[in-house]
Amino acid sequence: MPNRLAGKTALVTGATSNIGRAIAEEIAAEGAHVVVSGRNPERGAEVVDGIRARGGRADFVRADLDGSAAASRALAEEAGRVLGGRIDVLVNNAGIYPADSTAETDEKTFDEVYAVNVKAPFFLTAAVAPAMAEAGGGAIVNLGSWIARLGIPVGALYSSTKGAVETLTRAWAAEFGPRGVRVNAISPGVVLPSVPGEVHPAETMMKGTPAGRMGTPDAIAKAAVYLAADESSFVHGIVLDVDGGRTTAAVIAA
Repeated sequence: MPNRLAGKTALVTGATSNIGRAIAEEIAAEGAHVVVSGRNPERGAEVVDGIRARGGRADFVRADLDGSAAASRALAEEAGRVLGGRIDVLVNNAGIYPADSTAETDEKTFDEVYAVNVKAPFFLTAAVAPAMAEAGGGAIVNLGSWIARLGIPVGALYSSTKGAVETLTRAWAAEFGPRGVRVNAISPGVVLPSVPGEVHPAETMMKGTPAGRMGTPDAIAKAAVYLAADESSFVHGIVLDVDGGRTTAAVIAA
């Protein structure tokens, strides 16, 4: 089913690498005009050039989503301008992940992680969702994480921010769904770009799972397209686990 997003416009945050880049590329491949957003213009240009080389439509908009309402509003306004006055799809992907223990986490880090991972998507959604509703509808896809629901001994701060994002997903579905804006989330498992011949230490976290391996960014990107496209028009407020079964099946490691 090609061109599932033909004629649509999309804003993807944190789109210059890894999962965000894959999502931007996949959404563009499905026919949408995509704003690639991030902090690094060089990496942004690389993503945009790649999309255009494959016949897609993309532009880069630099944004430092520091959690301030002003930064989120500025991105919404500039992306809307570049996309011709409307945003049909918003993907809240940008985030930071310090793997510190609780005792090693200082207050500055705490505030920064909540600013980027929770405040920024909160105020960006606040800026975009009402305009979507006024234009007749749209779709918002948030990025959660498997460790929001399955504890691991590092990264408690990050885990808690993703728990907040998943809660916001359900709240926003209730708030904006009746106005034509669908809000859902994806909960990725252990996902990293594959490197031939290289075994990443994170592989150990997927041993004994149904998939038995790490995921790759394109798996998350395909899920994002599904949640953004009309085929999921009856899907509201879910957290779609794309984690190789990490959180749904007992892990029995050999």
